[in-house]
Amino acid sequence: MAKATLEQWRMFQAVVLHGGFAGASAAVHKSQSTVHHAVQKLEAALQIKLLEVKGRKAFLTDSGKLILRRAEFLIEEANKIESVAITLSEGIESTLKIAVDEVFPNSILYQALAKTSKLYPLLKIDLIQSVLTGSNELLNEAVVDLAISSIPIYGISCNTLCDIEFIAVAHKEHVLHQQTEQLNFRDLKLHRQIVVRDSATHASHNEGWLGADMRWTVSHLQNSIDMVSQNLGYAWLPKTQIAHLLEDQTLIALNLEQGTSRTLNLYLMCSDSDRLGPAAQEFREQLIKLTNLVNK
Repeated sequence: MAKATLEQWRMFQAVVLHGGFAGASAAVHKSQSTVHHAVQKLEAALQIKLLEVKGRKAFLTDSGKLILRRAEFLIEEANKIESVAITLSEGIESTLKIAVDEVFPNSILYQALAKTSKLYPLLKIDLIQSVLTGSNELLNEAVVDLAISSIPIYGISCNTLCDIEFIAVAHKEHVLHQQTEQLNFRDLKLHRQIVVRDSATHASHNEGWLGADMRWTVSHLQNSIDMVSQNLGYAWLPKTQIAHLLEDQTLIALNLEQGTSRTLNLYLMCSDSDRLGPAAQEFREQLIKLTNLVNK
């Protein structure tokens, strides 16, 4: 049987976070004597000293530092359990928030949304398109319930969805197509490359070869496709999204010595699958099912 209560752990954490018993008292809405008594009982039960009080400040002992790390995990898990219970008691969620990397095939995404909305017609959909780690940032900050990204976050629920093939292309009249020999990266360096920037605000991640001295950076994949289609530069673009332009030969794949294509893996992630409402669970299942059918 546990010697300490969750409430005692929370008060102990509050003392550390707020630098003393007075600050913790205000934060947890308990009297200072109550907080002090809770920490004393905790130390007595564990038979170790967790805090050293110097003046009005409380400092962690070496043992306290180790115990705090464990306690924070315990408190976080307890908060998750409470959140899951709230989700279950409230029933169907009113809004589903999803961050989707722009390279993910829209046809699959729209089918999954349509099937989910058919079961939950009053469900509001909040769809945010992102690039590279943009989806990860939105998921980490709890802005969205689900995220589709090419950069997996380890330690959370993560399902492999599909592989996206990128190919190096330029407009049919681009000067790079006039060279008879195969192109190398030195040849590409002399021409403008169109690059899509990472949509994350706190950190950025570069994907693909970025060695061009002349480079235009845009915010959306469609900008890149439009610019390359108007002969303003070359780019690595997802093959599925430019299939019609390749078919009518508006765009032509570059004749490279190596690196003519690259593959980007996409993942479906959520911070805690147990906390997803029924509509989010349905969308998740539909998306995995539809991508599996395409991958076969």
